[in-house]
Amino acid sequence: MDCNNQSRVTEFLILGFPNLQRFNTLCFTLLLLVYLFTITGNITVFLVIRLDARLHAPMYFFVSILSFLEIWYTAVTIPKMLAHLLSGLKTISFNGCILQVYFFHSLGATECYLLTVMSYDRYLAICNPLRYASIMTTKLCIQLATGCWVCGLFGPIAEIVLASKLPFVGSNVIHHIFCDFPPLLSLACTDTSINILVDFAINATKILLTFLFILLSYFKIITTILRIRNAEGRRKAFSTCASHLTVVVLFYGSILFMYVRLTKSYSLDYDRALAVIYSVVTPFLNPLIYSLRNKEIQNALRRLVRKGKCDKNMEMCTQIDPGH
Repeated sequence: MDCNNQSRVTEFLILGFPNLQRFNTLCFTLLLLVYLFTITGNITVFLVIRLDARLHAPMYFFVSILSFLEIWYTAVTIPKMLAHLLSGLKTISFNGCILQVYFFHSLGATECYLLTVMSYDRYLAICNPLRYASIMTTKLCIQLATGCWVCGLFGPIAEIVLASKLPFVGSNVIHHIFCDFPPLLSLACTDTSINILVDFAINATKILLTFLFILLSYFKIITTILRIRNAEGRRKAFSTCASHLTVVVLFYGSILFMYVRLTKSYSLDYDRALAVIYSVVTPFLNPLIYSLRNKEIQNALRRLVRKGKCDKNMEMCTQIDPGH
């Protein structure tokens, strides 16, 4: 491609799923319902944990942070996807694309670190129960959560700086459902081997190291659980890890195949399908996984609903008989 005789790209066209264009209305409706449930579900889990004193424990503190994170993680991509489906105009400015890539990767990295911290919390609770309360203090929980956010937000800066300096001329069609590094690099009118190598090194370090730490934690957790002689004790110990393990499998199962590779892209449909899993499906399932599988959160939600009804009834009684 002759890069010198073409104008610089100022906006990109996000192709999305070209084979589903005739179903835009259906796709918009389904995605809107999924997004509304994702936001409502994660806000509910976050508020229930923060408002119920019985859930003010390290495990639920990190669950509430994860729910808070998912609200912003989905806000980076899904509203723009909905706008594209509704209007048919699938353009995004160059700066808007770079910002979307940055926030998507920084929040995704934050989730990697947070899931790792959650596995460490479960490791301490099951493998070192006597020292758990003295180690996992409120101060340490806040420090770990803050560290996850700080490391996540600073993580993709090198990749973003390198990508923003690439010459984009000629074709501006992104064969993906949102702006991301692999499809963006494929449009650059220059050799992007350095970008791909840096991208691979950062993602491999971030994703593989955290995933290996989680695997090691669960290896020790499972080993400890299997040594418990009481079957009911084993069931209870494993139930405290089941929700977190389910989220880890869904999230890491997709991002490992998407980002830890030394090529620009595989099959376009393959990339799009993986993107749907980690950007839409996993955040959608998180509130279901943590609420439906967790009796304590269910009970806390019931208590808040009953308290709300009682407060409403007392307010009505006061209005009817203000003299009492």
